[in-house]
Amino acid sequence: MTTARNFTTRALGWAAVTGAVVAAPLVLSTGTASAAPAHNWDGVAQCESGGNWGINTGNGYYGGLQFSQSTWAANGGSGTASSASKAEQIRVAENVLATQGVGAWPTCGQYLSSGTTSVAEAPAPAPAPAPAAPAAPAPVQSAVEQGAALAQQYGVGQQYQDFVAANSGVLAGLAR
Repeated sequence: MTTARNFTTRALGWAAVTGAVVAAPLVLSTGTASAAPAHNWDGVAQCESGGNWGINTGNGYYGGLQFSQSTWAANGGSGTASSASKAEQIRVAENVLATQGVGAWPTCGQYLSSGTTSVAEAPAPAPAPAPAAPAAPAPVQSAVEQGAALAQQYGVGQQYQDFVAANSGVLAGLAR
């Protein structure tokens, strides 16, 4: 009985360890699935409505991202944007961005800073040309010289010279 119990205990232990090893990458990878949105919708809302996601000022635009009712409905919104959650407004805004681009928010679209629809940045000035670098010695020759210096340091200079002489054909082939 004891042998059977030990075998069962070991088998269950190995199964648990194997399961943990297999599950670890899956558990660790789920953190990246909920990455932050690609655009700064909070910045757009701050610019459009002072960050008030439930705003309705009576000007024909609703919610934190100031949707017109027709744009809201055409891009998957129901009811009015001012009564929708922030997440729902962002979902609809992503649809608007895909169909209209940042021009849907002509002033505040500057906060949509990633993706292909972002505001174009001014090109960076061209860097000053770098001064010409001095010609580098041939790598094989440099390595041979460094090896000779080390060989002298450790008192095996003559053996090193003999080694280099015996393998000069190989070293010449490396230098090409």
